[in-house]
Amino acid sequence: MRPRAPRAAAVVLWAVLLCGSGALAGCGRGASRSAGALEVPPPTAAVPAAPPAVPSPTASPPAETASPSPSSGPPARPLGHRGGWRITTYYTALQSLYHGKPKAVRGCLRFHCSHGKDPLGSYPEDFLKVVQTEGSGRLTAGTGEGRYLNWSSSVGFWLDATTRDSSGRPLRGWTSAAADRSVLARGQGFVIAGCGKDGNGRPVEDEVCRRFRKARWTVTDLFRPGYGGENHADVYIGEEHGSRLADSPFYTTLRGATLTTS
Repeated sequence: MRPRAPRAAAVVLWAVLLCGSGALAGCGRGASRSAGALEVPPPTAAVPAAPPAVPSPTASPPAETASPSPSSGPPARPLGHRGGWRITTYYTALQSLYHGKPKAVRGCLRFHCSHGKDPLGSYPEDFLKVVQTEGSGRLTAGTGEGRYLNWSSSVGFWLDATTRDSSGRPLRGWTSAAADRSVLARGQGFVIAGCGKDGNGRPVEDEVCRRFRKARWTVTDLFRPGYGGENHADVYIGEEHGSRLADSPFYTTLRGATLTTS
């Protein structure tokens, strides 16, 4: 995976200036956008409590969760130019998979907070690095066990009951996506109809492409202006489970992909 801008690009526009996801997101190999270049709700927004999200396996989730439902609606239509899209991926890290030197962090003990100074615990340094790239990590030990450690440069670290999309709702693996508002509007549904090639210019493996093509994505996150790019979408592939998603073929970049309406 080539280096990416850290989540320091910021996830959130808190009120006017602040924007990790969270939702906030990261991206796959060969991607150029920051995981943190997404918007999340301002601190004044009322967001109902949400239970922790269910971990998504590293391998492809069960087919029944990804297969489209029969539809009698209008036929799918192309979005943008055929073969003209770049698709990156992001995920949620799992603390138990990381074993670096413990490092203490401070931040907010709740969602509606910015640049807090409360002690949040100590976590492996390699885990924290991924959280700051992808935007979130699920805690499996310590006083925060079962909660999520989220991060953005505009907010810092904070503990939460879940990951967040830009409406403050939990991210949904193989469903949530992000894009520039000028490229795909919030709420726009889409399908990856063609995978193109991976970030290294090689054909995408059949199994990997089938998994991306089966999913039905909805834009719930928005890049901060200038961080997403034309014809670029970022898709959330869930939580790590059993092994690191950075080593998974699903943590990738699709170049020259084709999108259609869902």
